[in-house]
Amino acid sequence: MRYISSRGDAPALSFDEVLLTGLALDGGLYVPEKWPRFDAAALRDMASLSYVEQVVRLTHPFVGKAIPEAAYADLVVDSYSAFDHDPVAPLVDLGGGIHLMELFHGPTLAFKDYALQLVGRLFNHVLESRGERVTILGATSGDTGSAAISGCVACPLVDVFMLHPKGRVSEVQRRQMTTVDAPNVFNIAIDDDFDCCQDLVKTLFNDTAFRNDMRLSAVNSINWARIMAQTVYYFSAALSLGAPEHEVSFAVPTGNFGNVYAGYAARCMGLPIKRLIIGSNHNDILTRFFDSGTMEMHEVTPSLSPSMDIQVSSNFERLLFDLYNRDGKRVTAAMAKFRESGRLKLDLECYRTAYELFSACCLDDEGTLAAIAQEYKNTGILLDPHSAIGVYAARQLGGDATAEGTPVVALATAHHAKFPEAVEEAIGMPPQIPESLAGLAGFKERFQVLPADVDAVAAYVREHAAVMAQTARGRGGESEGKTP
Repeated sequence: MRYISSRGDAPALSFDEVLLTGLALDGGLYVPEKWPRFDAAALRDMASLSYVEQVVRLTHPFVGKAIPEAAYADLVVDSYSAFDHDPVAPLVDLGGGIHLMELFHGPTLAFKDYALQLVGRLFNHVLESRGERVTILGATSGDTGSAAISGCVACPLVDVFMLHPKGRVSEVQRRQMTTVDAPNVFNIAIDDDFDCCQDLVKTLFNDTAFRNDMRLSAVNSINWARIMAQTVYYFSAALSLGAPEHEVSFAVPTGNFGNVYAGYAARCMGLPIKRLIIGSNHNDILTRFFDSGTMEMHEVTPSLSPSMDIQVSSNFERLLFDLYNRDGKRVTAAMAKFRESGRLKLDLECYRTAYELFSACCLDDEGTLAAIAQEYKNTGILLDPHSAIGVYAARQLGGDATAEGTPVVALATAHHAKFPEAVEEAIGMPPQIPESLAGLAGFKERFQVLPADVDAVAAYVREHAAVMAQTARGRGGESEGKTP
């Protein structure tokens, strides 16, 4: 399996190279050169497998010769051993043809665990085989940070530097990151929004000298391994609901387009997905795009669903690559214009292609609270603000599909206890807090507040990354960084 950049001007890489590289050297995102395909017979055969077995069957084709299948299977088994539910991604029937897929049974109670527990182990395996170490630099709008830290904290060959927007994640989300006491974990609070954090990360990745010196790698969904692992729960849900004999639709709360793009990838792999429904909060750039064919940046304003407080949806570039018939030069020109003007308009043919599969709607904070309250009243199920938007989108836009007998699966992307203030405001009482979150308030927080300045972030990473100590020793010099 080889991977190519969405901008067409970076070398094709193998899986292990893509894992360690993250962002392509031309600023693009890596995608498979060809999609592995599973026909109806293969899908039927997978229906009886466990989730872990499905992960191996579906994702090892992406890994190929980089890791032998037996060794890869051991990594997968270990990755999901910490999940607290069997099945790993359970479905709950909400009635009316709508189902809820609970993606919060991992160590940090968010869907990011389903990929990052595996990605952390993949990093360690590949780095051990190479005798190397890397510096992971990422940005989080909420859950990626804690999931990445959880997945990588035990990896001795990895340092993790995670940027989050100061004051714009929930207290639980912040504490899940900042209370981790480990010598290879560094949290940075940036005095701006998530889009700024994401831009800082991309700028440093595009600085070739800094990138090479620090051996930068990524755990954000710009890293293909994240998307690869997330495709599995789409297969798991659809196979449980009658695929391949029946199509299934999915409703996904998303801001950065990574989670819903994993659904698109699953469809490219042969899963019969009828429709992908996007739920946005009031930072609704994706909803406006799929309504009009024009992507236009507005100001980001904080919401009750902070993981979707985004106006630059990075993974959309991967979809754009396919909409433009994999013409990297065309993607490069379009993204440059978008960055310059804040606006990207698809031609009619491309827009029609996108609209055939995707639809979207948005919900403001008031509506989100009402959706949480209504679902709790009707079903007794508590939803976090992001999941409530997903269920709302399923009910608003999934009606035609359910009327035709097509089930719609809404993705519950985080446990409601991660957003206790919003839940209490919605239902009038605080939610029960799981044991894993109950003690966070008593732990010391460790993070550095930095301005939205790329030089300040670069200096902090240089000062603290163990790779610098390793480099200095290799040159016979002294190091101010910590040792591995």
